[in-house]
Amino acid sequence: MASGGANYRNGTQRNSLKGTTTATDRQLSMNSNPSKAALKNKSLSLVGASSGLRKSSPGSLGGGTAKDDAGVPGRVRVAVRLRPRSAEESVADADFADCVELQPEFKRLKLRKNNWDTDTYEFDEVLTEFASQKRVYEVVAKPVVESVLDGYNGTVMAYGQTGTGKTYTLGRLGEEDTADRGIIVRAMEDILADVSLESDSVSVSYLQLYMESLQDLLDPTNDNISIVEDPKSGDVSLPGATLVEIRDQQSFLELLQLGEAHRYAANTRLNTESSRSHALLMVHVKRSVKGRELAHSSQNGNSTNIAKSLRPTLVRKGKLVVVDLAGSERIDKSGSEGHTLEEAKSINLSLSALGKCINALAENSAHVPVRDSKLTRLLRDSFGGTARTSLVITIGPSPRHRGETTSTIMFGQRAMKVENMLKLKEEFDYKSLARKLDIQLDKLIMEHERKQKAFEEEIERITTDTQNQISEAERNYADAMEKERLKYQKDYMESIKKLEEKWMMNQHKLGERKDQTASTAQEVAELKKLLSKETSLRKAAEEEVNNLKSQLAQLKMSEASANSESLKLRKMLEDEAYRKEKLEGEISMLQTQLLQLSFEADETRRRLDRGGPGKVPGDLDSLISQVRPQVNDSVNEEKASIANLFEQVGLQKILSLLEAEDADVRIHAVKVVANLAAEESNQQKIVEAGGLTSLLLLLGSSEDEMIHRVAAETNQELIMSEGGIRLLSITAANAEDPQTLRMVAGAIANLCGNDKLQNKLRGEGGIKALLGMVKCGHPDVLAQVARGIANFAKCESRASAQGSKTGRSLLIEDGALPWIVQNANNDASPIRRHIELAVCHLAQHEVNARDMITGGALWELVRISQDCSREDIRTLAHRTLTSSPTFLAELRRLRIDY
Repeated sequence: MASGGANYRNGTQRNSLKGTTTATDRQLSMNSNPSKAALKNKSLSLVGASSGLRKSSPGSLGGGTAKDDAGVPGRVRVAVRLRPRSAEESVADADFADCVELQPEFKRLKLRKNNWDTDTYEFDEVLTEFASQKRVYEVVAKPVVESVLDGYNGTVMAYGQTGTGKTYTLGRLGEEDTADRGIIVRAMEDILADVSLESDSVSVSYLQLYMESLQDLLDPTNDNISIVEDPKSGDVSLPGATLVEIRDQQSFLELLQLGEAHRYAANTRLNTESSRSHALLMVHVKRSVKGRELAHSSQNGNSTNIAKSLRPTLVRKGKLVVVDLAGSERIDKSGSEGHTLEEAKSINLSLSALGKCINALAENSAHVPVRDSKLTRLLRDSFGGTARTSLVITIGPSPRHRGETTSTIMFGQRAMKVENMLKLKEEFDYKSLARKLDIQLDKLIMEHERKQKAFEEEIERITTDTQNQISEAERNYADAMEKERLKYQKDYMESIKKLEEKWMMNQHKLGERKDQTASTAQEVAELKKLLSKETSLRKAAEEEVNNLKSQLAQLKMSEASANSESLKLRKMLEDEAYRKEKLEGEISMLQTQLLQLSFEADETRRRLDRGGPGKVPGDLDSLISQVRPQVNDSVNEEKASIANLFEQVGLQKILSLLEAEDADVRIHAVKVVANLAAEESNQQKIVEAGGLTSLLLLLGSSEDEMIHRVAAETNQELIMSEGGIRLLSITAANAEDPQTLRMVAGAIANLCGNDKLQNKLRGEGGIKALLGMVKCGHPDVLAQVARGIANFAKCESRASAQGSKTGRSLLIEDGALPWIVQNANNDASPIRRHIELAVCHLAQHEVNARDMITGGALWELVRISQDCSREDIRTLAHRTLTSSPTFLAELRRLRIDY
């Protein structure tokens, strides 16, 4: 986003960071007393002590806590930065000297009250208009970023008048020149360079506070985020905000560009791109502290492997909050009207609430009104809390804004008196340890079940194999015995049969041959031999049977050995069951230790809560009183009198006067209704009572210029739903009085700045009515017409960039381009400035390029980029020309070097 601080030039770095944090303390101002100087010396010495916390070693687990919860005092550090004169100020204030004089070597600033009297103030850093962005980052934000990396909360905030360079200092992306990078981009570069993405995490939320509504810039649909406060610690959290984890610098830059596209901005006299909301970038850094060894008591003896694994990780959580406050402004100088005026009121109210809180903290008041605004609730940790806070106030040199410059300086002086109590945000990651132990326990149980299942399967396999072998041996033995028995039985029967046959033959031969006695005896001897032979065969068979019996005994012995092996396996199974029971006992002991460790962690957390340096009151609402604004000016007195008239007379009687026959009575009735409609609490009552219908009928039927003028000044949003644009268009066509035309043109110009009314405004003839009023020729009317065209072109450009609009510009389709080209170099400065902005915004959409070349707008765009008196408009025109392929091709065709 462009800012009034775009004119900063690069300078040289005069002091190093170390010299900044350890420099000799001086007085807060020339008028401060010695006690204040002593307080500053004390606070700076404590801040120096806190910077050394990066080298201290954290506590051990045996001590019960990871860090002492007492905290370290640290004062809010304030730096002042001077914006150089703009081109407009160089012309307008050429005969006047700057209202401020800087003495950076003494860190001192002189404010000229008049030509002979000055006031002198001292700050922690004084940055001239030549200070580079790198120098500003190193002296303002780098110490805070280092504290966030160490585990502390930190805040970097910019405060100042609109157009003095707050957004330039904080949010400059440095796309064209890396030296222009702001504090946000440089801080993220240092954070990503210091963390380890494997064990650490960096996440970002980007928000804006617009009209007391907290909106998410990364998710525009999330436009009402609630603020949650911890009743014990007082910490503020935003559970509904989008939280995006950052892995590299490029993704962070894309997020910033997305958020900047959704921020509200408006064109005022002081700044063409004035921020209308407070932007808050929250960077959450979570770091794991490595190398921690847990100390165990000597009474416990040697630690086991399980005890060594019970070592939680120490985690440090730091939060960096970068706040780009919307600029304070005076309505008479900024020229805010309509909805822009309401935005300015909301901005000034929130900044006023912040100033009251800082005043109360600086004066050590018992009551700090932090609940008066959402901004003060969001920043309660930054001022008087636990964060390390660095504030940069931006001022301008113009003597025309001496009052705003004085207010900004006094704000910084009061902020330097605020003391914070820095606290280290670290804790043991017991959840991660519990998850790790659960995973180890699951792995042990699965491994045990797997081994037990494998062991049971092996036992079952061995038992089955043994049974099969025994059964097979028994079958083989039975078959062999049966075969042997049948074989010997068969041989025996055959032998007996042969013997019987031989005996019968021998008997027969004896009967036949009685005389053959000798031969018979011989045969008997042969028979005896055969018998002895058969006897020996029988003995051999018996020996074979004995051998088979011995084999059977051996088989029985092998069966017995198999049974003993089975008994051994059963014994092993019983041993495994005993080891299983023992392992289950160790698991139950491990669970008991885990429960005891969780109980000790809870006890430690409760002791930390009870041992804090101070208790946060439980009922802060009872201590907060509402600050009632004082009504001092005549405008508020007039509104009060009208409100009293409303209560005493009644709405119906006032509305009945709109239909009176007397023209003066009708005019006064319109004025009263317009004043009542300015208050939102009365708008609904007027609509319900029929006042809006009567007012529109009067506007459409009356020919009185005064009625038209007063009705044009009423709340435009109130009459939108009842055809107000068409009536304004009719009034513009019929009116002849320049003042009436100026009022109507101003009302339509305000509607042109509303993104939601573009198509409706054009459909009901608003654009043509605006162009029709140029025939009046009055400079004030032409200025309002030019402002309306610039607002309409800006809304179209923003819609095209967001992708919600395609096609040619509605201004070109309604024939506004010739008048724009004709008045682009008008002598009146307000008309010329608005027309130049309109030309730049129309040229940003590529689909309009060909029509602008045909209509002669290209030459005006080239002239604006070279001769425009305002540098921001000149830069915008140059960037538009160089980024458009169609314009560059036309310039090359015409042989114009650009």
